[in-house]
Order: sequence, then structure tokens, then C-alpha cells
Amino acid sequence: MQYDRCDRELEKMDMLVVGGGYVGLAMAVAVKQAAPHMAVEVVEAAPADVWQKDPRASAIIEAAIQMFSVFGLWDEISAEAQPINKMIVTDSKTGDPVRPVFLTFGNDGGKSDGDADADAGEARPFAHMIPNSVMVGALLKACERIGVTIRNGVKATAFKAGPVSAEVTLSDGTTLAPRLVIACDGVKSALRDMAGIKTVNWSYGQSGIVTTVEHELPHDGVAEEHFLPSGPFAILPLKNNRASLVWTERSEDADRLVEADDLVFEDELERRFGHKLGSLKVVGPRRAFPLGLTLARAFVAPRIALCGDAAHGIHPISGQGLNLGFKDVAALAETVVEADRLGLDIGSVEVLERYQTWRRFDTFRMGVTTDVLNRLFSNDIAPVRLVRDIGLGLVDRVPKLKDYFIAQAAGKPNADSPKLLAGRAL
Repeated sequence: MQYDRCDRELEKMDMLVVGGGYVGLAMAVAVKQAAPHMAVEVVEAAPADVWQKDPRASAIIEAAIQMFSVFGLWDEISAEAQPINKMIVTDSKTGDPVRPVFLTFGNDGGKSDGDADADAGEARPFAHMIPNSVMVGALLKACERIGVTIRNGVKATAFKAGPVSAEVTLSDGTTLAPRLVIACDGVKSALRDMAGIKTVNWSYGQSGIVTTVEHELPHDGVAEEHFLPSGPFAILPLKNNRASLVWTERSEDADRLVEADDLVFEDELERRFGHKLGSLKVVGPRRAFPLGLTLARAFVAPRIALCGDAAHGIHPISGQGLNLGFKDVAALAETVVEADRLGLDIGSVEVLERYQTWRRFDTFRMGVTTDVLNRLFSNDIAPVRLVRDIGLGLVDRVPKLKDYFIAQAAGKPNADSPKLLAGRAL
């Protein structure tokens, strides 16, 4: 349902999600599906059809796929999803003729090669590559089906917390009165600033170049991450002999490469991609995004909770940024729905504190991990290279240690995991 700008000046609702990307839409679906009586709305500054033009794809871990299954969306999404059956990690210089493999994650159901109990018959990919347009399109259809209202082309311009509800003013002059506001408006969240929540942040002086390529030979569902002196170069498989690239360079070099002509860009790309998949052709737009670390000092305040990149922006070296956002969705939705069933005030700090406690440590740990990994691998200092390569080789050869890393990569649920990540309805 779309609103016209002539709606009444003030409207009460249970939950308002600001930001209509995949995290914001997943948050709205999770709550509305579990609590149909709740009035849930989404505000998105972009036009309604912007998702159709997004050429990018994202790596979605198995735990997040369980959540999509609960939503009833995985069958629709899976037709366009490419399983990642194997992950190869190398460490080399750009011009090295041979790239030694130091670590591999196989499609063995979360077991390492050394685990005798691994059952190939139950093997599941630890992640899938999903086109962003497919994922957002499925979530939008779910919103329409279950009654989530979406306002496109407007943004939040003011936020004020009150004793029983918040007041959110939109750019079209409308004022909304939700009991709870969820900020899903990105790493530079305006709503977070309006709520007075501070952040810790710094820049890496790097940018991530994102594009799509076609290659001559099949990839067999193998993803590769090459640690190069300027930063990681990730090759992520897509359907139809294509791959999504996340190519980290120093910011000035990234800007130069994005602006270069096709011949220069593809020549530099081949030096990093290699020739194992035959000839290459860039088939998607190339864009560069500045990389840094941003962590909110608090995830909640009266009447508001931060979710996804509004709470944390991390380096893409681990491919976990979006998946952290889906973990936020699962934890926050469970917190809100259970509080509502108990008759509690879903926008109170006392209720929201459970979500903050649930997610802050995991987020901080992942932020520190990606920060350390980026600093450790984005250099060409010989002694450091020796130490990190020994460490990668050790992980690859110690079954229990490797199992741990595979479980982390796939988001394998534990006793403290939110229900949605374990495939259970709220």
C-alpha cells in the first residue's frame, strides 16, 4: 500500500521502520508476520522502483536463509540464488604467478575435512549469493501480502521521544506517532543523530570497488578471497558463469580505477582475478564505496532502536556486514513481539535493553575482528605475512579450530541464538 501526501497530519502506529532496504523490510516482515494486530509502517527516501535497478548481489549465510524460510520467501528467492559450495583463501602479492592456498571451507554441512562424522548427504552450503533486487522484491511482496504500509519518496526529518510514543516528522510535512521507531537508514543514519546516539568511527583509507563480471569457464560454486597488499579481493559466484567482485584498494587508486576506461580497468582486473576461469568481461557498473569502521555507542534510546548499518558498519573482509544486520532483525523482532505479548511497552528502554545486550557483544567482536584482519592482511611486510600464513595454515589443519570458523561463517545457531536464525517462528 502506498500513501499519498494528503494523508492526515498525525497518525498513530505501533512500529515505524525508517529505511526500506533489505534489513528494514525484513524487520517489518518479522514483526508483522508474528503479530498481525500490530500496525507497522516503513518509510523509504528512495522511489518505489529503485530496488529493481540495483545490480549488486549479497552473500547470505545459512542462518539468515533460515529466517527467510520462516517468512515463506526462500522458495521464491532460491531460484535465483547461487550456492557457495567452497571458499578458498590465498595470500600473495598482485604479480605473484602462483597463489598458495592457505585455507579452504568446503560444502560439508559445517564439518571440516578432518571430521569423520561429516555426512555428505546432509551437506548444505554455508552461504548463497543472492541478487539484491530479488531479495528486496520478495520482501516487498511479503509486506504487501501481510499488510505492512510503505511510504516511498519521503524521509524522516525530525525525531522526538515522548512518554508513550515518539513523534517523527517526514519531509512531506506529515507527523507520525509510533510507539517504537527502528532506524535502518544506513551507516550515516540521520535518525541515529536525531536521537543523540554517538558513534565510534574511523576510515581505513580504502574503498571497495563493486562490479559484476562474466567468465568463460564454470566456477562450480567456488568463492575466493585473495589477500593482496592493498586489501582483500573477493570473487563471489553468481549464476550463469558470472561473479560478483568486492575489490579493496587504497581510496585514491580505487577512484582512478573506477574512472579509467574499460581497457585499463579490465587489465588491472585480470592481474588480480587470474586466468583460471578463462576470459573475463565486465558486465555491471563499477562503483567505489569508502570503507571504515562505525560502531554506535548505544543501540537503543527511548522509543528508538538501531538496526543494521545504523548500528554498525564494518569492513567487508569477512562478508558479514549484511548478515550482522539480519541477526539484529532476528533479535530485535523477537524482543518486540515477546514484549507485546506480555503487554509491555515495546518502545521503553527497559524492553529494548534486552536487544542491546543480545547484540552488542557479537557486533563489537565482529567489528574488532574485521579491523584486526584488515590491518593484518592489507600490507606486504614480510614477517607479518609469514605469521598470518602460518596462522591460516594452522586453522586449515586443525579440525576443531576449522569447525569453529566454519560455524561462525555460516552463523550456526547456538542456545542463545534468536529463534528466526534457527528456523523457528516467533
